Amino acid sequence: MTEKKGNSLERVLAVLEVFTEDRLEWTPEQLMEELGYSRPTLYRYLKTLKEAGLLSSMPNAGFTLGPKVVEMDYLLRQSDPLILKGERHLTELTEAFSCTALLVRWYGNRILCVDSRCSTENPLSSYPRGRPMPMGRGAIARSIIAFLPRRHILPRIEASLEDLRSVGLGTTLEEIHDSLKKARRAGYAVARGEVTPGVVGVAAPVFDAGQSPIASLCVTIAGALVDDKDIETIGVRVRAAAAALSEELSAGRQSSGDRAHARNASPVSIS
Repeated sequence: MTEKKGNSLERVLAVLEVFTEDRLEWTPEQLMEELGYSRPTLYRYLKTLKEAGLLSSMPNAGFTLGPKVVEMDYLLRQSDPLILKGERHLTELTEAFSCTALLVRWYGNRILCVDSRCSTENPLSSYPRGRPMPMGRGAIARSIIAFLPRRHILPRIEASLEDLRSVGLGTTLEEIHDSLKKARRAGYAVARGEVTPGVVGVAAPVFDAGQSPIASLCVTIAGALVDDKDIETIGVRVRAAAAALSEELSAGRQSSGDRAHARNASPVSIS
């Protein structure tokens, strides 16, 4: 394989990117084959990542992700405003419905659950916290795609065209776009059994003062427990919760910006 291009940091990060649910352990030889790095280069990167705790290895065994990942996850839970401010809304949704409520962040080409609550004994979910979800199927994906600015939504539809076709949203880009407009008008998206069989998902976008969603707030519930009227009730409730969370995130960002501006504008005292 051709060696990955980029600066040294990008090339080091590329080592971490190869670790997936389908491939949790790699030997140096496999990494050299996958990344195209020379042996001295690869071993230098592996040494750096292992010393940082981002990778671990045992004698005569492959490399796996290391304990620093767990430490960073803990710090994320303590510091991410989306998680901290979203906790209350997850709790309120699970108190209102026999469901699983999820907070799902969008970054790059991935969406994944960063927090969840459950009020049912046997939750049906294919995507626990940390597992990337499909970008072209399910209410969560549509609650993000449907609310993108037009200049971004069409390329995103094209990137997930086959998945979007497979769930019956249309066959052409414009037909799918028209279907997504319905979710945008409603303020939330609904999907029935697209990600997990027998489960209805209802999701609304979360913003933080920008024009594009940064996350989605979702309720998943057994399809046997709800009819169309129930789903509409859930949709209205999820939409309101997502809007409230968006306002809280926007206010928090504004407050941080005001504090930073005040610090920069403060006169310097010279004694």
